[in-house]
Amino acid sequence: MSTSPDASAPGSDSPNLDYEGTTPYEDYVQADVLTHLQHPLSDDPGEMVFLVTTQVMELWFTVIVHEWETASRALREDRVTVAMDALERSARELEALNASWKPLARLTPAQFNSFRGALGEGSGFQSAMYRRLEFLLGEKSASMLVPHRGAPRVYAELEKALHEPSLYDEVLRFLARRGLPVPAGVLGRDLSQKYEPSQAVEDIWARIYADPDQHGELVRLGEALTDVGELVWRWRNDHLVATRRAMGSKTGTAGSAGVAWLEKRARKNVFPELWTARSHV
Repeated sequence: MSTSPDASAPGSDSPNLDYEGTTPYEDYVQADVLTHLQHPLSDDPGEMVFLVTTQVMELWFTVIVHEWETASRALREDRVTVAMDALERSARELEALNASWKPLARLTPAQFNSFRGALGEGSGFQSAMYRRLEFLLGEKSASMLVPHRGAPRVYAELEKALHEPSLYDEVLRFLARRGLPVPAGVLGRDLSQKYEPSQAVEDIWARIYADPDQHGELVRLGEALTDVGELVWRWRNDHLVATRRAMGSKTGTAGSAGVAWLEKRARKNVFPELWTARSHV
């Protein structure tokens, strides 16, 4: 006779193991769906690592977009604490996203070439969720919708995001409601265009940082945005380094300029006046 406790008996310390259908965990997480989304196109074992890591990045993009949309909405409603919580969570999520490069960052050219052909014309710049992330950072470009014309739902979502305020637009509108002199030209700009730095906005941030006693809450907001900006910069640089190691200066997939294009991206800062204002405090 077994002396093992009945897992379903009242008062048992053991978990319930008997379910008629799928487990509650599976119903909530959809792990079976996630773990069957991998369909390598080559026999190289390294492709599985590349594929899963890329899919993990897509999930992190999704979470971070959710956080920045939450922060944007909260700022629009003057709920600074909610916005700060979302921005601080997104910084931790960006750290996890950036760590996703580690499995890929040591690929030699030969290792990458062994499955690179499976990508065909596939390239990271075609990621719709990453594009939404960039749009929220103010990196707007209507031309980046073109690859998605064949997917109506995705195209519509991106077109909507293109014309909506970025996270930084909402920050500047919030500063204006706090009585700071954000120029009308900045507040009323064409939201479908890339954000361009403003000397007046730089002066505002310098003024905020110069008087933390009066503007303590705004300094904390500025620092939360700076954390995000730094981690985005690190993401771009880690992407650049991983690509350099794997393929040198060769043309990228889908005909992109590869390293040259990534180098150009890596030189740019998001929320630019938060960086330049520091020289004037």
